[in-house]
Amino acid sequence: MRIVEGIEARGTQHCETTALGVLLRHEGLDLSEPLLFGLGSGLSFIYWDAKSMEFPFLGGRVKPFELTRNLAARLGLTLQVEETGSPRKAWQNVSARIDAGVPVGLQLDCYHLDYFRSKVHFGGHVVAMYGYDERHAYLVDTAQQGGAVRTSRDTLAMARAERGPMTARHRSFSITLQGRPPSWQDQLIPAIKACADAFLAAPIANLGHRGIEKAARQVPKWLLRTDEPKRNLPQAAELMEKAGTGGALFRALYRDFLGECARLIDDDRLRTGHRLYSEAAALWTDVATLIARAGEEDDVASLDRAGAVLHDLSRIERDAMRALSEM
Repeated sequence: MRIVEGIEARGTQHCETTALGVLLRHEGLDLSEPLLFGLGSGLSFIYWDAKSMEFPFLGGRVKPFELTRNLAARLGLTLQVEETGSPRKAWQNVSARIDAGVPVGLQLDCYHLDYFRSKVHFGGHVVAMYGYDERHAYLVDTAQQGGAVRTSRDTLAMARAERGPMTARHRSFSITLQGRPPSWQDQLIPAIKACADAFLAAPIANLGHRGIEKAARQVPKWLLRTDEPKRNLPQAAELMEKAGTGGALFRALYRDFLGECARLIDDDRLRTGHRLYSEAAALWTDVATLIARAGEEDDVASLDRAGAVLHDLSRIERDAMRALSEM
């Protein structure tokens, strides 16, 4: 058995920030999950629907692994990423790191993992791996999935080899600090402004505040979009609240990030952003509740109300990001 010593297997709410927390604590940098999410400029929005999709998807963060790249670049961390089409080479990349006493991040499809409670394909899932033996790999996942967990090496190989939306080619990564820990406090305002600017200047109407406005127009039609509303609508609501988002489609995490920043930075624009995202987080939970009810009760009125709330959310988040972009 090979186990990296000194690992604090702290499962938090979101998969990518959970893995980042494990890797960075091993390097001596212990940041809260909201700080990891915010310093990585992780908040976004996408309304995604395509003919090949069974049902539309509401996404609340940047695409998989972009948060990690953002965080590493902003804090001056050394991020080593390895990808390969060979399962054998993929295992060698990971085992060599573990043998050297370094935990490794993995991007994979969670569907195949032994311990995963919801068997849904998602190729953007991220875990931290800190050990292995002849049969099993030892991982840290979110608190919802059990924190410190294990899966068979065979199922891990299947999860890493899966191909489809958001998957990567057996991606593994490690992070090291260069010398002393970075002065992350100096990067709070640049991270906030970068996130706000990207949100406000999204290149297509499916993204950012315009994407939320599109969702406001489309969600009221969702009962006509599916033959299985009792399954698809409650599942969409659960993905918004419980699928590693930290609640409220990542808005609760970003609210908490802005709250931590407001204790360090005296800025009325920051306080405005924090207040508006506190309001937005509560409203996103209301939207999820209305969508679930619409599916369970075949209730068009609940979707109409969800659309009205989404219209308000587009304005609230636009105003919040405008204030934050001016910091």
